[in-house]
Amino acid sequence: MDTLTRSLHSFLVHIGLNPMSITPQMKHYLEHLLYLLPPEDEEAVTHYYGLFGAERNSLQDIARQLGMPQEDALEHIDQCIRKLAITPEWQMLKQFSVHNS
Repeated sequence: MDTLTRSLHSFLVHIGLNPMSITPQMKHYLEHLLYLLPPEDEEAVTHYYGLFGAERNSLQDIARQLGMPQEDALEHIDQCIRKLAITPEWQMLKQFSVHNS
């Protein structure tokens, strides 16, 4: 995992574990970031990290929903995070989250 992807992954893990740690505005920006993914991928990422009050699903459950082996599902989620990590939207959100910490 490269540095850009790692920073978004860490942010999503933190938000999934501490949903009250972000402002409503940051939540709104994060929702818009995830809207850049196809709906099936957005749902997989949301449930993998447990975002927005969604139940955190096991990789096995997510793989079943995506119709692929667990290893492929994990790689697919990583690819989704990489796609988002290189967007200007994430770069703005990252800067915003740093300034509001």
